[in-house]
Amino acid sequence: MTEGEQSVSRAGSLRLALSIVIPIYNGARSISELVHALEELPIWGGHEVILVNDGSPDNSLDVCTALVGGARVPITLVNLARNYGEHNAVMAGLRHASGAHVITMDDDLQNPPEEVERLLAFAQRSGDDVVYTYYEEKQHAAWRNLGSRFTNRVADFVLEKPNGLYLSSFRCISAFAVREIIRYQGPFPYIDGLILQVTQNISRLMVRHLSRASGRSNYTLRRLLRLWMSMFVNFSVMPLRISTITGFVLSGLGAIGGAIVIGEALLYSPPEGWASLMAAVLLLSGVQLVILGIVGEYLGRLYLTANGKPQSVIREVRRSQTSLPAEAQSMVQLQQRV
Repeated sequence: MTEGEQSVSRAGSLRLALSIVIPIYNGARSISELVHALEELPIWGGHEVILVNDGSPDNSLDVCTALVGGARVPITLVNLARNYGEHNAVMAGLRHASGAHVITMDDDLQNPPEEVERLLAFAQRSGDDVVYTYYEEKQHAAWRNLGSRFTNRVADFVLEKPNGLYLSSFRCISAFAVREIIRYQGPFPYIDGLILQVTQNISRLMVRHLSRASGRSNYTLRRLLRLWMSMFVNFSVMPLRISTITGFVLSGLGAIGGAIVIGEALLYSPPEGWASLMAAVLLLSGVQLVILGIVGEYLGRLYLTANGKPQSVIREVRRSQTSLPAEAQSMVQLQQRV
C-alpha cells in the first residue's frame, strides 16, 4: 500500500490523524463532558470520535444522539441491538474508525481527555504499532485492582505477553494493527489477545488515572470472569496443555500410590484406610471435573462459533454532518503531500 493510499480511509475520504473509540454502557452522566473535552483537543491532522452504545439501559443513546447533532468534530454513533460486552463493542467501533491511529478509552472520565493528545504524540514519535498506558496508582476498588493484576499475570503465561506490560483499555493502535485485528469475526473477541497475535512492536506510556466521576464500575465479578475466560480459552491452547500435564502427573502419583498399597498388602496388615480412600477419590474426581469443564468450554465456544453467533449486531449508525475545520483540512492535505 502506497503512502497516498494510506492517507485515504476505508470509506474513501481523507484519513484523519486520530480516531477515538469509546464503548458506552450506562455512561449518560459522563459521556457529554468527555466528548466536549475531546472536541477541544488540538489534534494536528484532525480527529473523529466513534461512540458505541452497547445496549445501555439508561438514556445514553439519547445523550449520544444529541452529541452527534451538535458535533464540532466528526462523530459516529454506532448503536448495538443489545449488550454484547466491552470488547465486542470496541470491535464494532474499530470497524468504523478511519484514523491513522486509533485510541480506545472508557466513558467514565478516569482517563483525562488531555492525555489523549500526549498518547497520540508518543505513538507517532515511537512508530510502534501499539502503545499501552499504565498508571502509577489506579483509582479502582481494591478487588478490581487485584483482579487486574491476576489477569495480567495469567496473560504473561497464556498470551506470551511481554513482561511488565500492563493491558490497559486506554491504548493507541496504528491503522495497520487495526486492519489486522478487525479480520477476526468470532463471537468472543479479546482485543489484547488479538493485538498480541498481530504484533510485538509494542511500547507503553505512564498516564494519570482519576477517580470515577460518577456512578460505579460496570464490571461486576461475573463480567470480569467472562472476560478472563475469553482471554484464557479463546487465544491459547495452554489450558488443554495444563490439563494434559495434570493428567500425566496424577497418573504417575496414582501408579506410585498403587505400588505402595500393593506393597502394604503383601508385607503388612493394611489399615482400614477409609479416610485416605475418600480423600483420593475426591481429589481425583475434582480434577477430572475441572479438566472436563475446560474441554467443555472449548467445545461450547466452537459450537457457538460454528452456529454463527454474532460478534455484535448493529441496529443503526448515525454520523454527524460536521466537516473538518479549514485548518484541519489543510493539515490533512499537507500530510498527503508529505
